[in-house]
Amino acid sequence: MPFSCLIADESIASARPNIVLFLVDDMGWMDSSPYGSQYYDTPNMQRLAMQSMRFTDAYAVPLCSPTRASILSGQYSSRHGVTSASGHQPAEPPESSPYPAIAPPSKRFIYAASKNYLDLDLVTLPEVLHDAGYRTAHIGKWHLGLSQEHWPERHGFDVAIHAQPSPGPPSYFSPYGVHANGKASGRHHVGTITDGPQGEYITDRLTDEAIKFVEANRNEPFFLNFWHYGVHGPWGHKEEYTRRFAEKDDPRDEQRNPIMASMLKSVDESLGRLLDRLDELGLAKNTLFIFYSDNGGNVHSRTYDDAKIDKVKPGHPQYESIQDWRKWAGGEPPTNNSPLREGKGRIYEGGQRVPLMVRWPGRIEPGTISDAIVGPIDLYPTILDATGLNAPAAHIIDGESLLPVLEQTGRINREAYFTWFPHLIPAVSVRQGDWKLIRRFEPHPSYPDVRELYNLKADIGETKNLARQMPERVQALDRLIDQFVVETGALSPQPNPAYRKALDPTAGLVPRDCDVVNLDGAIRIVSTGRQPFLGTSLVKLSGPVKLLITARTPAGGEGRVMWKRKDDDNFSEAERSTTFNLPANSIWSTIQVDLPIKGQPQIVRLYLPAQQTPVDVQSLQFQDTEGGSKNWDFSNVTPSSN
Repeated sequence: MPFSCLIADESIASARPNIVLFLVDDMGWMDSSPYGSQYYDTPNMQRLAMQSMRFTDAYAVPLCSPTRASILSGQYSSRHGVTSASGHQPAEPPESSPYPAIAPPSKRFIYAASKNYLDLDLVTLPEVLHDAGYRTAHIGKWHLGLSQEHWPERHGFDVAIHAQPSPGPPSYFSPYGVHANGKASGRHHVGTITDGPQGEYITDRLTDEAIKFVEANRNEPFFLNFWHYGVHGPWGHKEEYTRRFAEKDDPRDEQRNPIMASMLKSVDESLGRLLDRLDELGLAKNTLFIFYSDNGGNVHSRTYDDAKIDKVKPGHPQYESIQDWRKWAGGEPPTNNSPLREGKGRIYEGGQRVPLMVRWPGRIEPGTISDAIVGPIDLYPTILDATGLNAPAAHIIDGESLLPVLEQTGRINREAYFTWFPHLIPAVSVRQGDWKLIRRFEPHPSYPDVRELYNLKADIGETKNLARQMPERVQALDRLIDQFVVETGALSPQPNPAYRKALDPTAGLVPRDCDVVNLDGAIRIVSTGRQPFLGTSLVKLSGPVKLLITARTPAGGEGRVMWKRKDDDNFSEAERSTTFNLPANSIWSTIQVDLPIKGQPQIVRLYLPAQQTPVDVQSLQFQDTEGGSKNWDFSNVTPSSN
């Protein structure tokens, strides 16, 4: 969207800095030596860290497209509407409702769909810079629009080297198979990445294109938006590097995937080549260089229990790639974000805390570290501030300029920082100082608490949910989320009119010497007598039987399962009984109890160690060796009314 942009300070105009944004895809917070990895080989990232300010508390959205849209718009995802990694899907008509018309009756809520493109009505950062005389280039992954009307060329970029659709590259090795024309689809990539020499690696090719752009525009200010495909799937890698890492051990014993190490080395080499060329051309001093990642590291793909690849058989397009993964990485996920919890696609720190380093010789003191809480919304105003350009009229910017932090002259004037992520395990989080509150829209079997409060300074791994102990702080942070939702126009989930509340999830379980209290997504066993237990006659399985208990209790203790058959007069503790230990834990854990039942039990009793402190139970699963089961799932339980 073209417009006129005034230069705020004419003295800056004659020496406006070049801007380079070097974005890595799926690179986790711990995926380089400056941030603590002892397995990945990243000397150029280490070199950049020594020349930059390194941020320890930088955030992204847990998936890539929202982060990318926030970088280019300066807005929270709840405002610009790109809330999921859907930029490779066809765009819905502008007049269509973001809410699906119907939802299955098993779903409590209807969630708004993400926009599949960056809205053309937004005044993007490259448009501002272009209108101020900058030469602008986008090189690499886009993932903000499938069709030509939403490509980078329509958002202020003079040069665009890309291919659609773009969750990952069309191929990591040439021939890339990208077509100049046609309708973009998974089988027909369309864009401007032409084939190179046989076997050319796309990370190297994009670096060639980036350097070519810098060389061609060395005498005028430029904005290089260099967004790598690495280290995203389909995980193409140079085997000579991979072989070397396959023989390396991590002293931390956390990271061990040689394919990821190989790909990160290639990205690191790309960084080094670009930094070297800026030095050789005498451009480094007048270049604001930003190194960043679009979301946390991937800790779920290509493991042995990855359900997405269960059906991949010989002849499938991904089959050879998966076999290659098994050869080099076995069942390892791409990376490990420890000490952070979980990773990409989750709202915990592993999914949204990312590396960020910013270099500007003469303006930013080398080798400095900042714990300022920052995110993708802040890059737009920071670059405007650095270039002396005013924000475009009528365009809302949610971010704050980081220049006072970078130059160590001030702080960010912001009450809190928010992450809106209504997908996968839908939630919103707020970070204020050391405190982080996660608010889920509904309980989930694996995440039953709809409020999770963490002190990240004391508990960076988010292991101790303090929400129950600190209700006043939860309420204060909740109010900030409420205000954020209103101010940014966040599309909250709507009640599903077709929802049919599930039948009593505890049906068939008879409490004795205890009360059953409903929580959010769980039940609580509260002792009222000497031997609290749950009895049932519904376990019609032939032994032996396996029992899986997902529970939590602050005290832990010994439990017991007893059973009797139809012809038994009573329960026999010696012959028809098994003990187990329930660990003390504030988070959910699953234990397995093997029951040497012979024949079919008539009644089963489950004694839980609830005598001293209550025991919360998320699910009970009885399974026999023939595939039969009897399960109780309490994930849809709602709190008991007082």
